[in-house]
Amino acid sequence: MISILKKLSPYKWLLALVFLLVFIQALSNLLLPTLMGFIVDNGVVEGDIPYVWKIGGVMLGVAALTVIVAVMASYFSSKIAMGHGRDIRKEVFSHVQKFAFREFDQLGTASLITRTTNDITQIQQVMMMLLRMVLTAPLMMIGGIIMAVSKDAKLSLVVLGVMPILVGAVLFILKKAMPLFKAVQKRLDKLNLVMRENLTGVRVIRAFNKEDIESNRLKDANTNLTNTLIKVNKLMAFLMPLMMLLMNLTVVAIIWFGGVRIDSGNMQIGDLMAFIQYVMQIMFALVMASMMFVILPRAAVSANRIQEVLETEPSINNPKTEDKTTPVTDEKGTLEFDHVTFYYPGAEESALTDIEFKSRPGEVTAIIGGTGSGKSTLINLIPRFYDVTDGTIRINGLDIRKVSQARVRSAIGLVPQKAFLFSGTVSENIRYGKEDATMDEIRKAAKIAQADDFISSMEDGYDTKLDQGGSNLSGGQKQRLAIARALVRRPDLYLFDDSFSALDFKTDAKLRQALKQEVTDASIVIVAQRVSSVMDADRIIVLDQGHIRGIGTHEELLESSNIYQEIVKSQHGEEGTA
Repeated sequence: MISILKKLSPYKWLLALVFLLVFIQALSNLLLPTLMGFIVDNGVVEGDIPYVWKIGGVMLGVAALTVIVAVMASYFSSKIAMGHGRDIRKEVFSHVQKFAFREFDQLGTASLITRTTNDITQIQQVMMMLLRMVLTAPLMMIGGIIMAVSKDAKLSLVVLGVMPILVGAVLFILKKAMPLFKAVQKRLDKLNLVMRENLTGVRVIRAFNKEDIESNRLKDANTNLTNTLIKVNKLMAFLMPLMMLLMNLTVVAIIWFGGVRIDSGNMQIGDLMAFIQYVMQIMFALVMASMMFVILPRAAVSANRIQEVLETEPSINNPKTEDKTTPVTDEKGTLEFDHVTFYYPGAEESALTDIEFKSRPGEVTAIIGGTGSGKSTLINLIPRFYDVTDGTIRINGLDIRKVSQARVRSAIGLVPQKAFLFSGTVSENIRYGKEDATMDEIRKAAKIAQADDFISSMEDGYDTKLDQGGSNLSGGQKQRLAIARALVRRPDLYLFDDSFSALDFKTDAKLRQALKQEVTDASIVIVAQRVSSVMDADRIIVLDQGHIRGIGTHEELLESSNIYQEIVKSQHGEEGTA
């Protein structure tokens, strides 16, 4: 929580202004009961009506000042709290952008969303209340006690007797509530996770008639959150009536003992009325303090969750001293795996073992193998989504760990296994690969990707609006737009992670032929399930359980690799291996 509060430093002058306004407000509130006592003792009792009007006017002025400073304090408190929340949200988002896949796996996407939204909102709300109460409550309590003692020291003993009971009740409830606040945030994470899975996987859910099961999952997550919140609110609901009961009993006791002291001539009626007002202010200050203690634990939980994100160091970082030397010409457009081995975090067995090959400009390197053989893992290592455990990966002759991530990725055009499109126009999605791409470059990339025909047939052509995720396109159309997005970038290395799976054989063949003709100054790496997609490759790498079991052309592997023969046979029958 302290680390989060330190982020208020840009608002130090506004904070000083808020504290000044709150100080003036507290002093004004403390002055009003004394003025009321003067009116009763010196005006009403003595029958001095002009004095009543005079002090009454002063009271109105003080009350007006209190309202003005209260409004101003609320305005600036809100400004500080909202700005503080905005800054934290921006910092969290920027920090998460540096995370490797390992950190996303560790924290969870649903939890990161909750922390960036709900947790920061909790801090904003608490901060707004805290800025008002953190100074008001102590001032009202200390000032009220001083003023009450000045009116009648003996009668103040009644207040001192009640305060330990109030403090004890608050501490007891806080001890019970703190674990529940932590449980609330965890259950909120779970609810967001289930909701996210239901919304993103709605087609699969409906296809398998699992609506009832998913509804029960959501119901369970929602019920768990509801039950925990009810427990918290029961505790909080118990606190306020208890404090009001103690407050009213205290007032009754003061009126009783105050009446005795007035009857004995030791106290005036106006002083008793002022004393009651000061006691009410003391009790309300205690209520405010208790509210702070109630809301602070939840804010502390949220702050700790946010701090956990900010303190999570990315496992992949840019080198402190980057190698900015220009690679030699004959290395441009090359990709090299030099005895690369990779373990996933916590895994006992390697996902890739001793991978070694080199791809040169204009060459197509294809990677094929069964499910779980490590094909996508190999692709993910190249843009440094994960870092190699042993060995070296070089792009353009440079070790990718010795240059910045931005520099590595600027040399890559990646088409992921699952095509992801953004809401916006077709041209905006293709231009995502190159911000300053001209329409001619966009059309050329679309033609190579075999996307120009279906784009031109749309009513608005390249200005056609796409829904979120490109849901108004077919799988093959989304795949081709994702390919065009990589092509328009004109990188040194193209990575196609099973990107042709949604294409028919004819479109697949046309696309590969166009790539062969157009891309002569860059390496192409294709991960594929279909043999037809890799037959023309300059180099085919056969992976099995993370090991290279064969490397060569289609004809060479038919002679030397039993695994490749089995893959061809499974897809094309006996004649395919002939």
